[in-house]
Amino acid sequence: MLGQQDVGHRIVVRRIVGIREGRPLFSDALGELVELSESHLTLATAQGPLRVPRDEVHRAKRVPPTRRPTASAVTELELAADEAWPAQIRGRLGGWLLRAADGWTGRANSALPVGDPDRPLPAAVDAVERWYRDRGLPAMVNTPLPLAAPVGAELDARGWATRPPVLVQTAPLPLPAAPPGAGPAVVELATAPSDEWLAVAAGRKGGLPDAARHVLTAVDQVRFAHAYADGTLIGIGRGTVTGPGRWLGLSLIEVLPEARRQGLAGRLIRALADWAVAIGSTRAFLQVEQSNTGAVALYQGLGFTTHHTYLTRAAPR
Repeated sequence: MLGQQDVGHRIVVRRIVGIREGRPLFSDALGELVELSESHLTLATAQGPLRVPRDEVHRAKRVPPTRRPTASAVTELELAADEAWPAQIRGRLGGWLLRAADGWTGRANSALPVGDPDRPLPAAVDAVERWYRDRGLPAMVNTPLPLAAPVGAELDARGWATRPPVLVQTAPLPLPAAPPGAGPAVVELATAPSDEWLAVAAGRKGGLPDAARHVLTAVDQVRFAHAYADGTLIGIGRGTVTGPGRWLGLSLIEVLPEARRQGLAGRLIRALADWAVAIGSTRAFLQVEQSNTGAVALYQGLGFTTHHTYLTRAAPR
């Protein structure tokens, strides 16, 4: 049977889906194992996320990857993403990054275990716990998979909780052209967010402390997309260009409920992509919870595919 060492790897699962004439009926599923608990396992498949109760699993095993990114490619993208979402307080543990931003978002308040922490793994996790405790914050670690699978196994042994799987997706630039008649809104880019933009972001993220403004704005190459209809802000987005690979990072793509299903999210993304291409970017990335199937479908239509996944782990309180 599978173990935590298999999280982040490609697996095949034969599951029992029914009984006919006293015999079990089976169905096979192939995908990346992104979560393994006592009750179920979750795969990222080509058709979307699949949650399989353990009592339905007949057999499961790891299979060879098809086009898995190298460790260096995952590290490069994770560091570009860190640069695109910069925590106000930062520290280092060898090659690991320690980040804090008044608790605003998991990405800016978690350790990133890429590289060598310059000490045995148990001692490194002890040091992470102390660093966050000294700052009055819960200890969290973002574990890119399968790169940080050994870290995940150590955290499992300590009883750390697991948040929902996140897909790190990428696409080549430029993006496909927008379909004709994709909504009447006007999309404008600015080097700073308007007060209205910040209000929408605060509504999505549960407030904006001072550290949040640092995370949003402390990037050399950043643009804030504003979508207006009749002078009213109805959508926002944020784009950054970071890393040696000149990655466009997309975040906070948000359309107000009354303006959804009109192609506006795609227009916001394309406007940011056009800006990034003009300054030399050739690839884009974003991070989306696997369970957000509507957003995953939107990004798939723009050419995004999953590069790797990560899990945010939280220390027991």
